[in-house]
Amino acid sequence: MASGGPVQVAPAMGSMKKFTRLAFIAEQFGYEYADIGQGGGPDGNGYVMLIVPDPSPQARARAAQNWARYPDASDGGTLPTLVPDEVELLKARITFDITAKFTDKQRVLLAAAGAVPLALLVGFEIGTGTTAVVLTGIVWAAVMALVPLGLVVNRRYRAKYAALLQVAGYTEVTDPNGRLRYVPLDGQLPGHGNPFARGT
Repeated sequence: MASGGPVQVAPAMGSMKKFTRLAFIAEQFGYEYADIGQGGGPDGNGYVMLIVPDPSPQARARAAQNWARYPDASDGGTLPTLVPDEVELLKARITFDITAKFTDKQRVLLAAAGAVPLALLVGFEIGTGTTAVVLTGIVWAAVMALVPLGLVVNRRYRAKYAALLQVAGYTEVTDPNGRLRYVPLDGQLPGHGNPFARGT
């Protein structure tokens, strides 16, 4: 963050709690949460969060105040106190972005593709020849039978966090990739679009 450029955060054990706390602290020092995507963690299957400089006068003033109050923050010193309501709104934004990352059709296709290696592994571990092929088909079908349940759960999460953000005054916008997002009242996407698409 000291460089003043966009920062990607990919903790090895990235939990929603950790991401929201990191986003909150970043906002206290002149940054804002921009987006979250895949590619984090040691195996690349976790999440990576992007934070970008917030050019607004309010953010600049807040950053100056907090750097003065917490001069050792970058060296492991004291950090600003978490504000539960603000952290909860960040959690809602991050969770909504995760649940809105793919359409239902894309999720079904991803699940179908992801189920193939699992089914092959189980099928050929248990049997050989025709038995392995049959078992592979059964495992794949069983995994695919759970997909509708996953879609329902995803829709509920998305609706829950969308409602929370709307009540808090966030604006619904569509990013350049056609994905629905929620942004603060000014209606501008952080980083002016989808930063992951531009490779920043």
